[in-house]
Amino acid sequence: MTEQVAVVGSGYMGGGIAQVIALSGRQVVLADVTAEQAAQSRERIIRKAQDFEARELLPLGAATRIAEGVVAAASIEEAVAAADIVEEAVPEILAVKHETLRRISAAAPSTAVIGSNTSTISIASLAEAVERPERFLGVHFSNPATFIPGVEVIPHAGTDRAVVARVIGLLAECGKTGVEVPDVTGFVLNRLQYALFTEASRLVEEGVATAESIDTIARTTFGFRLPFFGPFAIADIAGLDVYEFCYGSLGEAYPERFAEPAALRDRVARGELGVKSGRGFLATPPERSAELVAYRDRAYAAMAVLLDEIGPAPVDY
Repeated sequence: MTEQVAVVGSGYMGGGIAQVIALSGRQVVLADVTAEQAAQSRERIIRKAQDFEARELLPLGAATRIAEGVVAAASIEEAVAAADIVEEAVPEILAVKHETLRRISAAAPSTAVIGSNTSTISIASLAEAVERPERFLGVHFSNPATFIPGVEVIPHAGTDRAVVARVIGLLAECGKTGVEVPDVTGFVLNRLQYALFTEASRLVEEGVATAESIDTIARTTFGFRLPFFGPFAIADIAGLDVYEFCYGSLGEAYPERFAEPAALRDRVARGELGVKSGRGFLATPPERSAELVAYRDRAYAAMAVLLDEIGPAPVDY
């Protein structure tokens, strides 16, 4: 039997999540503060799907599948009454989330998995409002949920391991990549994202560069690599000894901002320099270097073609 999923909170994020789940062939029940709001949101996500389909961003038939798969409920209790999985996507206000989660866990079947789309709030603190908290975890989609593939899956200390595996499996069937991360402030995504934003803001404050210049540099240099390689793969390819040298220069100029990470220093001390030594943060052997370079070149060339095809982003500075 196909799982039934309830999405509680039908705004921009909740609506996108409902689209994703409906496209996997599952029945989605949408709820919001009123029945009218849920019904209006259902119509909105269908219209958006029709637009995506017309622009060839979703396959033919996607809007029909969403229209057939998503229904609006009269209340939160009605939405979750027969749900196998519930995703809460209400505003990032602890009191609002607590009240919503209390209602969900009181009305949903005792076996229902309950997830929260929070991007900042501790999962353990949210779990305080959930009956049988072992079935509760964070399931953090990124905006826009319809198209961004990665999803942070965040158990708290009491989450049942089978629940984590079940959610990651569901995400895979929805075409998403679920990655388990620990319940720490900011999780992983926002710690990385805000670290970059902090340094970018400092560069503007110090008069080093304009916002436009920084955005351009980020997009056209290291950001160009990120769809294909994460920061550790990039470092391994460049060479960790090179990174250590650069940290020496940066640390001398900005000691409060660029202390060399112990994880880097320890690997270099052991001779683990990245691809050229066969081990760094990853374990890509030197004999795969030619294959790696060929992939890199093909990927970057394809990205350049794509960017030329779609043109510059419509932002003004």
